[in-house]
This record gives sequence, structure tokens and C-alpha cells, in this order.
Amino acid sequence: MKELFNHYVQNIETYIMFRIKQRTNELTPELTQRGRAPIALDIGAPTDNPPKFVIDKLKEALDIDGIHKYSTPKGEAFFLEAIAQRMKNRFGVDVNPKTEICSLIGSKEGLANIIRELINPTTDEKEKEIILVPDPGYASYSQMLLVSGGLAYPIPLTIENNFMPDMEEVLAQLEKDGYDKKKVKAVVINYPNNPLGATAPKEYYKKVVDFCKKYNFLLISDAAYCDMYFDENQKPISVLEVEGAKDIALEFHSFSKPYAMTGWRLGWVCGNEEALGMFAKQKSTIDTGLFKALQYAAAAVLNSEEGEAYIAQANNGFKEKQQILVDGLRKLGWSEKDFMVPDATFYLWLPIPKEYKTSEEFTSALLEKSGIVAVPGSAFGKFGEGYVRLSIVAPKDKLYEVIERMEKDGFKYQA
Repeated sequence: MKELFNHYVQNIETYIMFRIKQRTNELTPELTQRGRAPIALDIGAPTDNPPKFVIDKLKEALDIDGIHKYSTPKGEAFFLEAIAQRMKNRFGVDVNPKTEICSLIGSKEGLANIIRELINPTTDEKEKEIILVPDPGYASYSQMLLVSGGLAYPIPLTIENNFMPDMEEVLAQLEKDGYDKKKVKAVVINYPNNPLGATAPKEYYKKVVDFCKKYNFLLISDAAYCDMYFDENQKPISVLEVEGAKDIALEFHSFSKPYAMTGWRLGWVCGNEEALGMFAKQKSTIDTGLFKALQYAAAAVLNSEEGEAYIAQANNGFKEKQQILVDGLRKLGWSEKDFMVPDATFYLWLPIPKEYKTSEEFTSALLEKSGIVAVPGSAFGKFGEGYVRLSIVAPKDKLYEVIERMEKDGFKYQA
């Protein structure tokens, strides 16, 4: 039956995290027998429960008359108004809940849909429309473009450019590589970044906004990690804080990371009214909106004292966990010059030991020998080769055990 499916679906790969999960499940009995039961440092998701406050609000909502009826793809008015208030409270940004916000079944759904809406699909490589995406970057960006019939062109995030590349240089390289810049439809930015944890200041956002305005590119800001930070004086910003950004930008937000509501599948997109209207129009043909009870609970937590306290507590916990791994890795040979300690997200991005030829070879050895589940840097793009991503979401005792296993099993680093 495979031949019945379109060209793009036939050529897409199963998402990297599910492939890692499958391999881990295959090895679990043997690893457990050897005292190396898998410890997951691969998953990019909080493992704690959501705030009790939001769970109680969901229970409360279930008894409200009419709550079980259809919603709308754009979202209930009370939900959109709560989002508008959140954008004002958190970022000082004004967005119109009626025309500049749309609900999402998680930000991943929203990103996939905006990419599909922008690209006119073709199998002719020379004619493919292009979206510039971070590299290393969220693995789904390139796959979303593949299945949409477009081309993902890498924005290289490297130590040399401080993970904030000059976009004019990226565009010039695109032309040197034989592509037509007129085929570019959009630019994706992701700060704080997955997998690097890198952040960017307002000055850099302004440069990217000006760049997109110059060429009439849609600017897509993936802000899923904006509330995961370790310094109150350096909170990640919204691209919409830049004057005039709403002229060309859409920003995607998620409840998954700050509130550990990953399974609830809740998010929103806000920004340019015209682009958002086009986005919402297609969504109206695809889904009938979020369960209203979920919207009720999510709206309640967004601007609550309980929600803010939960985020602060969670971030403090991630900072402690980060320090456990950083201290342990230092003992194993990774020095301060070898990797950046991020001020945001729950990731560490490390160079692999020199004896391993590829990042996949290293992560396979970590799993098969020590039961440590990590993600090869190559999963995040060509500029990710030679690195590995570790998530710091496991319990503290498991993070200490990770270091103990690595030391016992000979996983050390020499520059």
C-alpha cells in the first residue's frame, strides 16, 4: 500500500525521538539485567506533574454547562483574552485577541501547518520553495518542510558566530550554493534554542526583523522555551517586543515546557494579522479546536500567581540538575572551553570524545554499554555532527548515577 501515499510521505523518516525510544525498548531487558536500566536524557519534556492549580481548574471545568461541545479552531474568547493578557504581562506586547491570536493543538501542530501553508509543493529540487531554519535546530523543522514539498536551508548556529549568524551572510551562501533567494518564503528563529540552549538579545532580534522586512520574508519565531530561564535579570524576550515586528512576524508559544502540560497539547500563535488570518483559515478545514475544558484551565493558569510560582520553582529545579551534570562532566574531562553552560532550557550540548567518529556512534555506545539515552547531534542538522544533546529532566539521583556509570564504563573526554 506504500505506493498509494504521496511522494513526500514515502520519503520521510520516523521522528528521531521515536526511533531512539524503539531502540531503547529493545535493549531494556538486557540493560536491566546488567544493572544498567535505561536513564532517559533524550526526552525534551518535563517529567513532573503540571501545577495542581491547573489540574483543579480542569476538574472544575468538566461540570460547566456546554463545556463538552465543539470549540472553534481559533479558540474561545476567554482563552484568547487570557493569552493577550499574558503577552502584555510577560513581554509588554499588545496583541488583539480577536485578530492577532490563534489557538494551537500544541506549537508543533502550528509550525507544521504554517510551513505547509507557505510552500507550493513540488518534487523538482530546483523549483522547491525555501524556508531558512536553524542548524542545529529542532529536528521536525526539516521534516515538516520535506513532507510539505519544500526545502529547509540551514542557518548555521556555531560557536564562531555566537549562535547568532549574520542573515545576509546566510542568504549570500544560499545563492553561492545555487539556490534562488526569490524562492525563500520565511525564516525560522528559535531562542532559547533547542538543542543548544542559546539565547539572543533584543538587538539581534531587531537585525533579523530588519532582514525579513528587507526581503519580505515571513519571520517565524518558535518561542517554546521562553519561560525556561535561570536568571530573572535575563528573561528571554518575544520577537514582538521589537518595534515593527508585527509587520512580518508570527510567534509560536507552548504550554508544554513551562507548565509540564505536554500531553494536553496546548499552544498559541500571535502576531501579524494578515498572516494569522491565512493560518486560521486553513485550520478551520483541519480541526474544530481545543477541548473547551482545557482552554478554561489553561486560561486560568496563564496569569495566575500559582502559575508564576510553578515556573519559578521548576526553573530552580532545572538549574540544580544542570549543575549536577556540569560538575560531573567536568570531572570526566569536559572543561569550560569545551561547552557552553546555557542560561535557559533543560539541555546541555557537548562535543563527543575524539575516539568516536560520529555522534551516532557515541550515543549508541552510551546506550548499549551504560544504558544512558542521549540524542546524537546529527539529528539536529549537519552542523550538529560531532555533538550530543543531553536533557536534564531526570531525577537528581539518576543524574548522579549517569556520571557514575560514565566514569565506570570509561566515557571520558579529552580535547
